[in-house]
Amino acid sequence: MVAKIVVTQPVHAEQVQRLRDAGHEVVTLDSPRGLSAAELIEHTKDADALLSQLTDKLTEEVFAETRLTIVATIATGFDNIDVDAAQKAGTIVTRTPDVLTDATADLAMTLMLAVARQIPESDASTREHGTGPFQLLREPMGIDISGATLGIVGLGRIGEALAHRAHFGFGMKILYTARSAHPAAEERFGASRLPLGQLLAESDVVSLHVPLNDETRHLIDRETLTLMKPTAILINTGRGPLINERDLAEALRTNQLAGAGLDVFENEPDVHPDLLAVGSRAVLTPHIGSATAKTRRAMASLAVDNILAVLAGDPPLTPVK
Repeated sequence: MVAKIVVTQPVHAEQVQRLRDAGHEVVTLDSPRGLSAAELIEHTKDADALLSQLTDKLTEEVFAETRLTIVATIATGFDNIDVDAAQKAGTIVTRTPDVLTDATADLAMTLMLAVARQIPESDASTREHGTGPFQLLREPMGIDISGATLGIVGLGRIGEALAHRAHFGFGMKILYTARSAHPAAEERFGASRLPLGQLLAESDVVSLHVPLNDETRHLIDRETLTLMKPTAILINTGRGPLINERDLAEALRTNQLAGAGLDVFENEPDVHPDLLAVGSRAVLTPHIGSATAKTRRAMASLAVDNILAVLAGDPPLTPVK
């Protein structure tokens, strides 16, 4: 059977060719941005499969107006997809977990160090003023990460990969929150499972790795920020809306929190102006957690694997459940 496959945004050419080599018709839209629900309906009315990205808005209306067999998103998160509506319409939804674990954990560690040692500020100062004379009491001083306490909110694959780097590479004490205990992680890292409030109060660094849902939206807000140490650092490589950005900016502005490193934002592609206003107290990156050449190729390849499997009548490799 020849299927029609729509590819919303640019992907690696060899992955598009794999779909064509399998005998399918492939329509590449090459959109420079995510597509709205109306645009998706327009382009997929007669399509069998959709290769999408996390900025494409797959609402209930999309599934009601199309006959898609599979939506393969090149992402691990899927909060941009109405999964319940897809299930009712008989559409399989797949994602690309695991292949981006190491790259995202690496970035979380990078943001932690960049905030703690004030790398962006030091880089900008050196470029503008040179190094200046050595000063023993040079201000502002950095924060020690080695031996500090790391609180991981959500000990999934990425959270565990970060725990491995932090514990074995920097001697950090690991605390975590999770729906259920992780005995293997507790044994391997000496990790302790705590309620969120206690974890926030005891951690020197807090890193967010929970999925976005109604329960976790604005998990970090004015109330929870007050539980954190004024010397603490907050890291988010998960989903932007986990944090109320206005409340975070206020906490940084008033020195309730030492710093933050964010790779994801509440209303992407926009960044809250209050966060921009706090300057180097917040280290900001444009959703690059998985942005290494090897990882992005692996993500695209897995998404295509899912499409080819489903269109061939086989089970999907990594379905959203």
